[in-house]
Amino acid sequence: MPKIKKARIAVRIDMTPMVDVILLLLTFFMMTTQFRPQAEVDVTLPSSHSEFKLPESDVMMVTVSRDGRIFLGLDSQHLRAQLFGEQNKLRTEIEVTKEQLGELLVQARVANPKLRTVIKGDKIAPFGPVEDLMEILQKRRITRFNLVTELEKTQEKTQL
Repeated sequence: MPKIKKARIAVRIDMTPMVDVILLLLTFFMMTTQFRPQAEVDVTLPSSHSEFKLPESDVMMVTVSRDGRIFLGLDSQHLRAQLFGEQNKLRTEIEVTKEQLGELLVQARVANPKLRTVIKGDKIAPFGPVEDLMEILQKRRITRFNLVTELEKTQEKTQL
């Protein structure tokens, strides 16, 4: 007598609950994630016509606030921890004095020779601290640096 084989019943998994969970997790992470850390100081940038893009990595940002204070920011957490201590490795910028700035710039360049210097100054910052900053850079033989500005938008006139 021949054996009769039973047809296999396919196992079917309902994926709807898993899709719901994934969408909820995605929504949660989108709502709670900070894409850019909050800056230590708010700076209103001057405008210009230059469209030169800032480098993405190996950046040493020197910021001059509207009241003349100087901040130094590095894009590498490891380098920030090495220069400013482990407690400051998560801060984007650390306030420094003019006396400290020169030595910190040299230490950062020794630790990472590929660092590019970027100066970001407030539109209404006094010129004295910016002049002192450029003098410090010149004494430390950092003669190539970028100035951060906001791209000036041209207004087109339309006739009706």
